[in-house]
Amino acid sequence: MSSLRDIIMPNNQLEGPIPLEFCHLKYLQVLNLAGNSISDIPSCFGPSSLKQVHLSRNRIRGELQDSFRNSSSLVTLDLGYKRINGSIPNWIGRLFNLTYLILNNNNLQGRVPIQLCQLDQLRLIDLSHNNIFGHIPPCLMTKLRDRDFHVPPSSYYELGINQTAYPLMGKEEIVEFRTKTISYFYRGKILTKMSGIDLSCNKLIGVIPPQIGNLVMIHTLNLSHNNLTESIPSTFSNLKQIESLDLSYNNLSGIIPPQLVELSFLAVFNMAYNNLSGRTLGLVAQFSTFNASSYVGNPLLCGLPLPKSCDAIESPMLLPTNSSDIGEENDFMDMDIFYISFTVSYAIVLLTIVAVLFINPCWRRTWFYIVETWMTSFYYFIVDHLPKCHCI
Repeated sequence: MSSLRDIIMPNNQLEGPIPLEFCHLKYLQVLNLAGNSISDIPSCFGPSSLKQVHLSRNRIRGELQDSFRNSSSLVTLDLGYKRINGSIPNWIGRLFNLTYLILNNNNLQGRVPIQLCQLDQLRLIDLSHNNIFGHIPPCLMTKLRDRDFHVPPSSYYELGINQTAYPLMGKEEIVEFRTKTISYFYRGKILTKMSGIDLSCNKLIGVIPPQIGNLVMIHTLNLSHNNLTESIPSTFSNLKQIESLDLSYNNLSGIIPPQLVELSFLAVFNMAYNNLSGRTLGLVAQFSTFNASSYVGNPLLCGLPLPKSCDAIESPMLLPTNSSDIGEENDFMDMDIFYISFTVSYAIVLLTIVAVLFINPCWRRTWFYIVETWMTSFYYFIVDHLPKCHCI
């Protein structure tokens, strides 16, 4: 069957490796074997005509070899929920038509390859739940910086389907992607309007590149459960289409940019468990729909919807002193150390004066003369101002 174009057999009980005979299918465009027990992909497989690969939820393990190295027409590469280890290969930068890259829930290591920046068509990246480390490349998904990229309203493209059951799949493209804390299946024309980045649950470090704030047409951004540091870029206020923003469980510091109140389509907003400080975004506009769970785990944050008032922080002198305040003051200055240092300093000054007077006779005579004059003046001052008694 050398002219075979589509192999669509998801959710069966197929086992074992993909047969070597698949390497002879030069015209294959769709390979959908998701939800089986496939154990291996032959290294010779990967026709240049291949457009869709759905092999998620199988038992493939080991490193991602050169199977799809020459599949220059590949649009979808879905290898999620497997046991793939090693790093993301550099040849992925040759897949210039790649639009949907799903590699979540594997054991991938290494860095996010800079070669992903060469993929101008990329609109969905899911590398979540791996062991990827290093910095986030600032050049990801440049196409989403185009303000002319048409995006329909949320109610049009969001279709929720239970994540435990695959729908009937034909040749129509379909991709599973998690947004707003729920996994959805996006298909057909609706899929072409969806965009997002999910790098959550990895070991990423460093700052969040401010260039991500230029992805004006992105709908979902999840960078949670990493080791990202420093501040939240104020450029995130440019993400006018974003509906789900999750930066929780990092080491971010500084304030939450007040410009984020301009994000009117947000349905999920999570900044929990960081080191953020200052005021929350309050109950303004879309942010009136978020509760304290969006900010919990940031001890230095204050303001609604948190129970901690910012007035208590900005005007501490107006509050009565209690035992906890005293404890904080003692932590700030150890009073025992203060008394000891003051006594030692006073003794040093006094001994210095005595030593100088002992060594220099001229200064000593002058000092005694001044002391005698002062004592005499003080005596007559007291005598002159004491009330006088009149005898009868």
